[in-house]
Amino acid sequence: MKTLRDFPYNKVLVLGLAKSGEAAAQLLYDSDVPFIINDQQPFDQNEKAQYFNRLGVETVTGHHPLEVLEGVDLVVKNPGIPHHHNIIQEAEKLNVPIVTEVELAYEMIDGPLIAITGTNGKTTTTTLIYELLKEAGQEPLLAGNIGQVASEVVRKQKDQQPVVMELSSFQLKAIQNFKPDVSVLLNITEAHLDYHKSREDYVSSKLNIIKRQTNEDLVVYNGDDSTVTEQLDDRAVQKMAFTINHFSRRGASFDGQSIYFNNEWVINCENVVLPGMHNLENVLASVAVAKHFSVKNEVIQTVLSRFIGVKHRLQFVENKKGRLFYNDSKATNILATTKALQSFNRPIVLIVGGLDRGNDFDELFKQFSHVRSCVAYGEASEKIKQAAERHQFDGLCVVDNLEHATQKAYEQSIEGDIILLSPACASWDQFKSFEDRGDMFIEVVHKL
Repeated sequence: MKTLRDFPYNKVLVLGLAKSGEAAAQLLYDSDVPFIINDQQPFDQNEKAQYFNRLGVETVTGHHPLEVLEGVDLVVKNPGIPHHHNIIQEAEKLNVPIVTEVELAYEMIDGPLIAITGTNGKTTTTTLIYELLKEAGQEPLLAGNIGQVASEVVRKQKDQQPVVMELSSFQLKAIQNFKPDVSVLLNITEAHLDYHKSREDYVSSKLNIIKRQTNEDLVVYNGDDSTVTEQLDDRAVQKMAFTINHFSRRGASFDGQSIYFNNEWVINCENVVLPGMHNLENVLASVAVAKHFSVKNEVIQTVLSRFIGVKHRLQFVENKKGRLFYNDSKATNILATTKALQSFNRPIVLIVGGLDRGNDFDELFKQFSHVRSCVAYGEASEKIKQAAERHQFDGLCVVDNLEHATQKAYEQSIEGDIILLSPACASWDQFKSFEDRGDMFIEVVHKL
C-alpha cells in the first residue's frame, strides 16, 4: 500500500479520531511520520486511541489542551471540527497549516483526480461519474465525502487509475496544495451557516476546489448558477458548462427532450431513469466529465438507462396501500428539499425537521404547491411551525421524533399520495448521520 514520500512536515497533530482521523493516523504511522493524536472522547471509551497508544503513539484524550501543539508544524483535523475550535484558533496564531485528510490523499495520487462539490447533488453526481468510467473500463476509485475516506482509498491506487472524489465545504475549507485535474462545481447556495458563520466563507470554501487549478486543468460548472459563473470569470482554467435552461453547442445541454454534448446527440431523456430536473443537472455534469475522458455514447446510454440514484437521495422505499414512500434523508438544507418537492407532480405528505442549521424556512413553504400536509419533528420543529403560521399553511403537525412523524404522515395520507422524508435539516439532534436517519425511516415504513 502507498505511503507518504518526501513529506515536508516533522510533527503532525491529528485532531479528531473519527473515520478520517483514524485513516490519517494510520497513514502517518505507516509512513514513519511523527505525530500526536488529540480526541474529545475519554481514553477508557476510545478504542481507536487505545489502538494507537499501543503502537507507541502519544494520545491526548478527553479534552483539548493547547500543549498538544508543541513542536507541531501541521494539523490534520476532522472536517466536522469548526475553525473556531480553540486548537484551530491557536494553530492559526502560530501560522501552523491546517488541513483535512484529503490533503494527505492528494500527496499520494498518481493519476487523474476528478473532484466534485456543490451544495446539492454531490453524491449522485460522484456516483454517476464513477459508474460511467467503470462501465467504460477505466477502473476508477471512489473516495471522499461519499463515505470512502480518501487517504485510505488512494493508498490502493494503481498507476494512472482515476480517482473520483466527493468533497464537502468542510473538507475544502482546509486545503493547501490540493488540485484536481477535473473539478465539478454543481451549484452554490446558502448552507451550513452554523459551521461557516457567513455565506461568504461558505462560498469561498466551495471555490477552493478550483483555487490551485491552472489552464492545464478543467472545471465543469453549472452555467445556470449565477454564483458559480460570476466566480469563474477571471479564473485561468479550462471551462466547460452544463445547462438545462438553454441549448448550447458547447458543453452539455438539454433541448427539452434530449441531452447533447458539444452539439452531438447523446441520449433521449425518456431513457434516463433518474427522476427530477435537479437530477438532470447532475446527469449533464456527469456526461460532460465522461466525454472529457472519451467515454462513448453507447456506454453513457447504458449507464443512464439503469442508474436509479443513491441511497437516501430520493430513494423509493415502498408502495403501501397506494402510498409511495421516498427516502430523501440526504436533503439537509432547504434547497435540497425544494428540489425534491419539484420532482413530483402529485400530492405530497412531507416529513421535515432535525437540527436547525440557522436557515429561515420561509423559502420552503413557498414551494408547497403540491404539499397536502406536513409533519415536523426535532429541534427545528418550532421554527418550522412559526414559518407555517406566517404562510398560513394549516396542514402542519408537530411530533417529537421521526418514528412518530412517519406514522403520522401515513395516517394523514390517502391513496395516490407521495410520503416524502426530505428533512431540510441536519440529522444530529437525534441521529449520528443522515444515513442513520434514512435507515430508521425505511425500517419504520416497512413495519407500518
